Amino acid sequence: MSDFEAARLTVRLGAIVSNFRTVQRMAGPAAVAGVVKADAYGMGMPAVARRLAEAGCDTYFVARLEEGVALRPVVPGARIFVLDGASPDAVPALISNRLTPVLNSLGEIASWSAAAREMGSTLDAVVHIDTGMNRLGLSAGELGVLAEAAKRLDGIRVVLWMSHLACADDPDSKMNRLQLDRFQTALAMLPPAPASLASSGGVLLGKDYAFDMVRPGLGLYGGNSQPTKPNPFATVALLHGRILQLRQIDKGESVGYGATFHAARPTVLAVAGLGYTDGLMRVLAGRGKGAIGGVRVPIAGRVSMDLITLDVTDVPEGKRRVGDPIEFFGDTITLDEIAAAAGTAPYEILTAMSRRVPHVYEDAA
Repeated sequence: MSDFEAARLTVRLGAIVSNFRTVQRMAGPAAVAGVVKADAYGMGMPAVARRLAEAGCDTYFVARLEEGVALRPVVPGARIFVLDGASPDAVPALISNRLTPVLNSLGEIASWSAAAREMGSTLDAVVHIDTGMNRLGLSAGELGVLAEAAKRLDGIRVVLWMSHLACADDPDSKMNRLQLDRFQTALAMLPPAPASLASSGGVLLGKDYAFDMVRPGLGLYGGNSQPTKPNPFATVALLHGRILQLRQIDKGESVGYGATFHAARPTVLAVAGLGYTDGLMRVLAGRGKGAIGGVRVPIAGRVSMDLITLDVTDVPEGKRRVGDPIEFFGDTITLDEIAAAAGTAPYEILTAMSRRVPHVYEDAA
């Protein structure tokens, strides 16, 4: 860490490429798209997309139109799919930025078809079929209407039929097979086109779920999409805060807002420059840990806006110094561990990272 950084998020771009290759091996011969929505899960979309493009990735998924617009100059020749769909007011920007919408309803299909007629050409699209998530996508009734009236797709070249698994994080869930069967039934009703069902968790379910394309998100960024099994993906993100001050308190003294922590012994505290403004969740108070030189240390008291205090009494004196970094997740504390301590999912830990924390990129895996 540099002399002036209170905190740092290190992003190993080489590890993202390694995880991309891991998915290719698991899902091959299916194509692998890069999911870079939400600023590449908080890792920084431009840097991540450029590195994936260098590794051969030519297809990307984003959620919002504005994400696609921002991504287009970064990967000018790539296919960019926009998950939110094609509302009528978004159609001009989708077309002008060469973005391919994921159509989620008969209404969006009609709007995109009308735009194609107006242009006198054919427009690419992905069509999303809901197989049980009950979120976005064509319902069973809409699927039946589309299957019986393929002219609704006039002017549309379907480049992908897709659906999304609800319980891929649980390999024993019966929902996975149910959705797979529903998706296969839907594909049999529709004109032939490539198909995609699996994100990271689906990739881990096996090649039955891979179809023609998989869409890893969390796995690319080092998260374990099936927490009950070993994580096959390399660590990408490391969050560190710098020790701003060391102080000793007597037994019985309290720490932080609300005086929620009371020392059970003479205690050495390390105050680090990281807080909930930076994305370190306030709920970690009394539950989370940091690590100094591989030694885990508990959070003492509440997480403040800009600061956090840890009990470093058990760290040898020569290994706890002002200016030293404290890891909050990375090589010692996994994403799964900090997520469990916060009562949330690794997705939220990553995407909660504030841009106040400098993002530093390393190419090493």
